[in-house]
Amino acid sequence: GELLMEEHLSPRKLKALAGVDDLQQVKALEMRVDTRETSLGNFGVHLPNLRELKLNNSLLVSVRDLGTSLSHLYVLWMACCGLSDLDGISSCSSLKELYIAYNNISELSQLTWLDHLEVLDLEGNNIEDIDQMQYLRLCCKLSHLTVEGNLICLKPNAESAEEPGYNYRAEVKKLIPHLKYLDKIPASQT
Repeated sequence: GELLMEEHLSPRKLKALAGVDDLQQVKALEMRVDTRETSLGNFGVHLPNLRELKLNNSLLVSVRDLGTSLSHLYVLWMACCGLSDLDGISSCSSLKELYIAYNNISELSQLTWLDHLEVLDLEGNNIEDIDQMQYLRLCCKLSHLTVEGNLICLKPNAESAEEPGYNYRAEVKKLIPHLKYLDKIPASQT
């Protein structure tokens, strides 16, 4: 879609984007945004029934740019958005699915606030320390996790040499015992 630049996401603009007259009807929205120049405002206020938001290939300085009124969101896609941290993700407190592949995320502590999280895609990020996975243990409903393409798949942390006996699948399963699928394969399989 169109790259939104000239103004924040006013109700008028949201209606044009969604192709509706009543923003109450909008349950899913897909757009590309660039928050380096323009704020999104607290656009979620105008979309009380929004359940899915797809922002792939946007330029987001921070998750905080989404505002604080997306607590009713169930699914959020932010792949390839240039994110380096997840500060502010706690305002999306109802999230069940979070797709944040191909960003620069290395620290996962902010995810501990997502009590309903079931699916998490972290493929191709900068997770260099297997200990980051312990934060996900607190997401007690997490059942599907993707971490392929991160350094932890090769070695436990950035300082360690590659160990021939190291198995990231076994390590992740130890840290998140309730996980059902890891990298789209049953977590029980190593």
